[in-house]
Amino acid sequence: MIHVTPILVIVGIMRPRRISPLVARWVAQIGREAIVQPFELVDLKDWPLPMDDEPAIPAQGVYAQAHTRAWSRKISEGAGFVFVTPQYNWGYPAPLKNALDHLHAEWMNKPAMIVTYGGHGGNKCAAQLRQVLDGLDMKTVPTMPGFMLARERIHANDGVIDPATDFAAYVPVLHQAFAELATALTGG
Repeated sequence: MIHVTPILVIVGIMRPRRISPLVARWVAQIGREAIVQPFELVDLKDWPLPMDDEPAIPAQGVYAQAHTRAWSRKISEGAGFVFVTPQYNWGYPAPLKNALDHLHAEWMNKPAMIVTYGGHGGNKCAAQLRQVLDGLDMKTVPTMPGFMLARERIHANDGVIDPATDFAAYVPVLHQAFAELATALTGG
């Protein structure tokens, strides 16, 4: 049996009332239509990574904590990554930064795609996240879809959304980003 390395879709926020898992599942569904490769959701809520609890710097690749070694194994499984995250105060959430900073070599040279959402779509969040991914030597695709979320939906904060309806207008830009990711996955 041939093992095909999955594309890991990282759910970038851990708040109790959040729409990220719904958005990430929908993004992965669109990805499966565009790229013939398995997609796997990786929810940061399932990966509690304490801040700065490793004695060595991640670039050394020596991890003392069991949770960091497990995170390293999970990220090493990914052929590429799709980061799905809300924009918070013009940036991206701290749990995502912490998850990225826990590792180093596991991210290097891997293709990445950034998908953001929020009241302003997430372009500032995407720009900051791209800088960090560049610092990790990832191959970030140029197209970074940013979904505008109506203010009523943000203030409702009820965790209910239908991405296929609420973000239908963004399907073409998602297809464009996934085409770029497919090219990056093949080394193009």
